[in-house]
Amino acid sequence: MAGIKALVGLSFSGAIGLTFLLLGCALEQYGIYWPLFVLIFYVLSPIPTFISRRLSDGDSSSNACRELAYFLTTGIVVSSFGLPIVLARTATIQWGACGLVMTGNAVIFLTIFGFFVVFGGGDEFSWEQW
Repeated sequence: MAGIKALVGLSFSGAIGLTFLLLGCALEQYGIYWPLFVLIFYVLSPIPTFISRRLSDGDSSSNACRELAYFLTTGIVVSSFGLPIVLARTATIQWGACGLVMTGNAVIFLTIFGFFVVFGGGDEFSWEQW
């Protein structure tokens, strides 16, 4: 039952994050949807970690594949926070939209991190069962 509660909580927080992202798009006067390009980063961010967990040889403390995956994931996350700032600096979007998109980024990435914490371990609850 605890796995279902965690899954419902994660889906609720993901919906809140996407709401902030869509509010950032709705803040524009002419219907400019440039902030939706951060959805690409949401899809790309867990991929290096999934690949490194699949290829890792156990639970060693220093694994080059896992370290590379953390590096790539960090680059993807930083890029998703940098894109709205660049768009706001070039006056493509408004600064209020930038703030809403960055709030949505924080919520979505905390949701993704929560997914890995809850379902990533080798406990009785695993992401493989879903």
